[in-house]
Parts: sequence; structure tokens; C-alpha cells
Amino acid sequence: MSHSIEISVVIPVYNEKENIKILYDELSRVLNNFEFRSEVIFVDDGSVDDTFGTIRNLINSNMVQVKAISLSRNFGHQIALTAGLEQAKGKVAISLDGDMQHPPSVIPELYKKYLDGYDIVNTIRRDDEKVGVFKQMSSGLFYKIFNFLSPTRIESATADFRLLSRKALDAFLQFPEKDRFIRGMVVWMGFSQTYISYKADARRKGNSKFTLLKMLSLSLNAITSFSSAPLKIPLLMGGVVFFISVFYIFFALWRYAHGATIPGWTSLLVSVLFLGSVQLISIGILGVYLGRIFNETKSRPLYFVKETWGILSRD
Repeated sequence: MSHSIEISVVIPVYNEKENIKILYDELSRVLNNFEFRSEVIFVDDGSVDDTFGTIRNLINSNMVQVKAISLSRNFGHQIALTAGLEQAKGKVAISLDGDMQHPPSVIPELYKKYLDGYDIVNTIRRDDEKVGVFKQMSSGLFYKIFNFLSPTRIESATADFRLLSRKALDAFLQFPEKDRFIRGMVVWMGFSQTYISYKADARRKGNSKFTLLKMLSLSLNAITSFSSAPLKIPLLMGGVVFFISVFYIFFALWRYAHGATIPGWTSLLVSVLFLGSVQLISIGILGVYLGRIFNETKSRPLYFVKETWGILSRD
């Protein structure tokens, strides 16, 4: 039996104290069925409960080793996931969330696809009737907008529950950018990819930490990371305003020639409000992209580690 690690499971968590033991027990049952060693890497993304302490109380088995990283503050899901992937030593890395909605029972199917020759195995979430209509509609709308604007096409309902081969993981770790949308980055890399579907388990304990504001922030980050098309919107709107203005000039001249001009504030007010809105939208779009450039030029580290448990230095 080889002593090298075959599978690294990376789990970013934030205030998931109540779910840690449940998730690890289920993971252990799945991973212990394999005839090789695995590791489970928890990344505590600045939790304010005792998530990290709960992780340290987990017990290693003969085949599964537990490791943990505690970040110095809450850096966000995508950064926490990256931090865990950077520590993965397995021949493959599998990422999943810590809220029990990414079922560990799917891991054998992910691994089988890897053995079939795929470097990246993505998952697609199949929602049931319990998922809210708003969530389903907003998620579908996001992917439609993203795929319309970006040349990088992402399947609808794709999750951050996936397998990366060591080759694909090493390629992923070369991405230097600060504002991350990992689903898009993984698809953009290429390699041999496939998809499997899964049905999300119900959250066992606690509430979702992925608020509407975080969802909107991630959506904006995703679109601006993979498409420059929004920068063309001001040009398009400027062209529309120009043609409207030309027609309005001819209309005003025609009215003047027929002596039908009268002073009025309605047309002036509408014009000012319309042009002002166009200008504000244009400035806002430019501001978003300039903000991304600003974040990159600062060259700050992605994260800081406050504490580790079970993590050894790389060979």
C-alpha cells in the first residue's frame, strides 16, 4: 500500500461549528472505503464561533488525515478555497462546501471520472422543489448573462464542488489575480473536463452564509473577471443618444420652420435626466474595472494565516 496521499479534500468553512463533526464523519465513511490515504483540509475563513476548535478535536483515522488552516480574518469563500488548494498534496484535489449541501457520497463518482482520464470533473446542482423560486430564477439569469457576455461558457448551476487532477491543480495555482471567480477560472484553463450532476443535501445545522449581497458581489466579480463587454455599453448608449439627438434636432428645426416652437421645460428635463443617467452608468462601469486594476496593482497577499493544525511544510 502506498504511503502517498491520493485524494485531498478541501473544505472552506465559516461559522460552521455545528456541521463540522457531521460532515467529517460522513467524509470518513466514504474515504475509508478507498484503499489509499486521503487528507481532509479545513480552511476556517475567520469564523467567530469555535469552528477551528471543533476541527482540532477531530480524530485522524488510519486512512484519513485531518488538517486545518485558520485565516487571520474573513477573506471570502473563493480566497479560502484557494488557500486550501495551495496546501493539497494529493494526486487529486476535491473541493466542497462545509454546509452539508455537497454530498460526500458523490466523491467515488468524481474519482471514477478521473480514472477515466479527465483532469477536471465539475458538478451541476439539481435543485428540488424546496429551493426558492427567486434563487432558481436569479441563478439561471446570472448564467445566461455571463455566457452572453463572456467567451468562457459555464454550465448553468455549476458548483464549487469539483475534482482537479494534480496537473490541473498546479495550473490553477498559477493564477495571480486577487478578485477570483473559480468556476470561470477552472473552465478557462481547458484540459479534459466533464460534468456530473448531484442532488444537494439539506443543510443540517445553521443558516446559509451566502447572503443576497454576497451573491450579487460574486456575480459582478464573475462578469467583470471574464468579459470586457460591459465597457462597450457606454459606447453603445452614446451611439443611441447621438442618433436620438440627430432626429430631435431635425424635429426641432422642422417645428421652428413652421412657427410651432414654444418654450417648455419637459423636453429639457427629460434630456438632462437621460444624459445624466447615461453618464453615471458609464462612470460606474469604468469605476468597477478601474477598481479591479487598483486591487491588482497593490500586489497584496491573497490572505494571511493565523494558525494551522496538522500542516507540515512542503517537501
